[in-house]
Amino acid sequence: MISLVLVLCCWLPGPSAWALGGALPALNQPAPGFSLPAQTGEGTLALSDYLGQWVVLYFYPQDFTPGCTLEAQRFQKDLESYRARNAQILGVSADSADVHAEFCDSEQLTFPLLADEEGTVSRAYGSWLGNQSLRHTFLIDPQGKIRDRFVKVQPAVHSQEVLEALDQLLSDIS
Repeated sequence: MISLVLVLCCWLPGPSAWALGGALPALNQPAPGFSLPAQTGEGTLALSDYLGQWVVLYFYPQDFTPGCTLEAQRFQKDLESYRARNAQILGVSADSADVHAEFCDSEQLTFPLLADEEGTVSRAYGSWLGNQSLRHTFLIDPQGKIRDRFVKVQPAVHSQEVLEALDQLLSDIS
């Protein structure tokens, strides 16, 4: 039994690989660009569409699951606070644009959810494990640089945590 445990410990990836899903992009560096279909059915949205605004780019595992629903509801509840800070929320998961549309209708979400069905963008942000996005968030400044990142996300308090970080960044540049 002990030798089996030793073999598994040596073979399995370390805790950071499980927790992070890969290498995270560096802080204060340009965010990886992307263009993905949104739930609106009106083509794709690109990160570059939001230059001049703060972007809250949050990755999550799956629509209609309890934690993901709670996280989305909290972002929606705080949406006006984000808008007052010139910030756009963008959610990303491996769900299709059609499933995102159903989720938005069900939860009355009015911010874009982007379909990363192959995980390409999630991988670029170190937020992919297996076949789904990990629950990570990146705060991107109006020039397109990553200014903060969150990898230990608790859906119930995450939106407030991001707002506090955004307020701190805004006060640092004032």
